[in-house]
Amino acid sequence: MELEEAKRSSLELMETAKAAYLTTINIDGYPITRAMFNLRNKEQFPEFSEIFAGLGNKFEIYISTNTSSSKTDHIKKNPKISVYYCDPEDFKGVMFGGEVEVINDMNIKKKIWLDWWTKYYLKGLEDPDYTLLRLKPKMAQFYYRLQKVQFEPCE
Repeated sequence: MELEEAKRSSLELMETAKAAYLTTINIDGYPITRAMFNLRNKEQFPEFSEIFAGLGNKFEIYISTNTSSSKTDHIKKNPKISVYYCDPEDFKGVMFGGEVEVINDMNIKKKIWLDWWTKYYLKGLEDPDYTLLRLKPKMAQFYYRLQKVQFEPCE
């Protein structure tokens, strides 16, 4: 598989995978993985499609989470994470890695907000328990049919 095909397939997975699997490192040094909303999924979150299409780095990833969650504590101690998107029926996947940042810019947080999220963040957009994470990945590995393609996702 060629590099450009791997990149195209990676972007397709980001736009169609049902979940984004986030891995952080806990205080004991063990990886902890959990399924998160895939905000890049065009079917589940069409409201964000235009935002993601306009990013300078088309592999940039946003994840919403609770400030009070264990993953937020993990990130404070070790910002190195990975995010995995997959199509389990086709055994296709892409893993992105890098150091995540917590977004405090309210303009960005407003863009990545849906009113029904008040069931997670009771006080709405300005709830101190609403955290937005951004990963500008430093590395990527695409897997398909026993092939692995590594690339730098900094386009």
